[in-house]
Amino acid sequence: MSTIIIAEAGVNHNGSVQKAKEMIDVAKDAGADYVKFQTFFAKNLVTSSAEKAEYQKKSTSASESQYEMIEKLELNKNDHFEIVEHCNRRDIQFLSTAFDHESIDFLSQLKIPFYKIPSGEITNLPYLRHIGLMGKPVVMSTGMSTLDEINEAINIFLNIGMDKDDISLLHCNSEYPTPISDVNLKAMLTMRDHFGVKVGYSDHTLGIEVSIAAVAIGAKIIEKHFTLDRNLAGPDHLASLEPNELCEMIAAIRNVEKTFGDGIKKPTKSEMKNIFISRKSIVAKKNINIGEKFSEENLTTKRPGTGISPMVWDSMMGKVSDKDYQKDDLIK
Repeated sequence: MSTIIIAEAGVNHNGSVQKAKEMIDVAKDAGADYVKFQTFFAKNLVTSSAEKAEYQKKSTSASESQYEMIEKLELNKNDHFEIVEHCNRRDIQFLSTAFDHESIDFLSQLKIPFYKIPSGEITNLPYLRHIGLMGKPVVMSTGMSTLDEINEAINIFLNIGMDKDDISLLHCNSEYPTPISDVNLKAMLTMRDHFGVKVGYSDHTLGIEVSIAAVAIGAKIIEKHFTLDRNLAGPDHLASLEPNELCEMIAAIRNVEKTFGDGIKKPTKSEMKNIFISRKSIVAKKNINIGEKFSEENLTTKRPGTGISPMVWDSMMGKVSDKDYQKDDLIK
């Protein structure tokens, strides 16, 4: 099964439906499975006095509150319908993260295939319970959380009656951009083994190599922010891939997947022709006369491997030659 790749448009449309459509085109052309936005209503999400994160202060106006920043990035319901229509036209699956109860219900109307839960909501019991009751699979990011907090969130879903097979976890670090030294990819495998669920990686690092590495060690889902232009104003652009980088990442992931194979160790079709060229045979180290005994003095091993295998070397010692051999002749 191919890695599910979620191209995270997030709020990098800067509130513009036209930019959102351009991002859908980029995600489709890059080969992503989903293009994901963020659905929220500022009045339901933050208080009027909430501060912005440090990374947000660096890339947006220092004078505005988080509420003011969020409000400018909000897509209304009509915007969503227009975006979904464009996704359908381009044949790429629309996805969005709901950040409040009204948004959860609205996304249900848009028939999303699963709910993507952001890291900040993992300790929000009413929110998690609401999503759990929607009857759809969930993919939950786990930035800033401990195993105990993740376990509590999973139990909310299980207590509602969800099947564990419908729960996936994304390892994540909620700093934008994430320092390479803080990635801790092995934690993704810890979650897989501890909870027995499908895991993936929501990548906030700069560049594409960490997502590729995550797939190589077992990620089944990759989520990565992208933007039309990293120089645009807005909170997430600086930690996002540009279109050409998104293409490179997805192409690299698809190539990595091709390397997995079936796990059976055996010669492949492409290398079979090299066996006799690369391996060695038992050959005459010097001229050998008929009736002479084979020994380490008159035998050696050399390419090609079309003669007697050196693996029977010990059994050859002391045998009597039944013919004459010239130096470098393969022993028959």
